[in-house]
Amino acid sequence: MRNWGRADELLGLIDSARREQPVHLDCYPYTAGSTIIRPDLADGEVEILINWSTPHPEVAGRTLKSIAEEWGLTEALAAEQLMPGGASYFQMREQDMRQIMQHRRCMIGSDGLPHDSLPHPRLWGTFPRVLGRYARDLQVLSLETAVHKMTGLSAATFALRDRGRIAVGMKADITVFDPETIIDRATYESPAQMAEGVVHVFVNGALAWTERAATPTRNGRFLPRTL
Repeated sequence: MRNWGRADELLGLIDSARREQPVHLDCYPYTAGSTIIRPDLADGEVEILINWSTPHPEVAGRTLKSIAEEWGLTEALAAEQLMPGGASYFQMREQDMRQIMQHRRCMIGSDGLPHDSLPHPRLWGTFPRVLGRYARDLQVLSLETAVHKMTGLSAATFALRDRGRIAVGMKADITVFDPETIIDRATYESPAQMAEGVVHVFVNGALAWTERAATPTRNGRFLPRTL
């Protein structure tokens, strides 16, 4: 919370650094991050949602504060007793996130953790949420800019020469979606929810997803940089 409202300062530092070296950034459209349970982050300043806990699986989906109060402990001590585990930390400010997302060098990334029993909703919802909520509904970005931040900008940044654009000679990695209905359904309480509006997904020209289900085709591959 002590860094809320400092997006201008952050982006200024990035722009300054870019004059001397390549610097890029990415973000996802949520105000909570997610990682392992860390007692050093349990400072009482931000809400912490427990995603999973090996010694106490019954507390998944509850806030650390409520657990600590029930156990008569500080949040830091409760976090120690919940380890190993994972949690979502509501430590970002919505307006800062939107401003960072708008930066011309900012890509969209999910940073999802698929092994979590109750994962952060970014795993299922990041890209449809940007397209539906932030591009179409809130107009934080144009639809074209949002798509570019997920495709062409990422491919150029990581030197994936034949990816990221629809053009002759490029690999056909294509997602077909309905711009009027695309939206995420994943929530913190129920994260494994399929998004709406995704019609088809092609990987290297082969149909990998259609009619709300994956196909048997596995056409992905490791992508080296092409400098």
